[in-house]
Amino acid sequence: MQIETFFPYRLAVTAETFSRQLIGVYRQKYGLTREEWRMLFLLDDAGVIDSVTLAQRTSLDKVQVSRAASRLEEKGLLTRDVLDADRRLRRYAITPAGRETFRAAFAEVEARAELVLGKLSPEQRAGLISAIEALSEAVTALGQPEDCSAEDDEAC
Repeated sequence: MQIETFFPYRLAVTAETFSRQLIGVYRQKYGLTREEWRMLFLLDDAGVIDSVTLAQRTSLDKVQVSRAASRLEEKGLLTRDVLDADRRLRRYAITPAGRETFRAAFAEVEARAELVLGKLSPEQRAGLISAIEALSEAVTALGQPEDCSAEDDEAC
């Protein structure tokens, strides 16, 4: 089998290439890492989110979340508190500066994504969206592999 025709490989490479198009926007102009961007993306939508929910809604592990949160806090883009009910949990909130930074960056990231997606015909784009939704449902239906746990994301 040729690696170039192996679907999981092609999907991963294409997703990474597309992602790099977007990273170029928010990293160069706004100084955000991929992890910081993902956190701001979720926080802009939620306003406040706890560490468990954050981990469930992203592909970031606890260490990535903690490091990104520290950097975002230093930049004044989020605040974080320890929850009294469970001292292991953190609550993250986007600051007004964080919301302003994210929204400015988002407009440019969205324009870059549209530039790429605009290369597809309307039929191709609709098919891609439908296929991604179907693939997501299929993967979710299978559940997490037995040898992968939330505690050991790097092994997966």
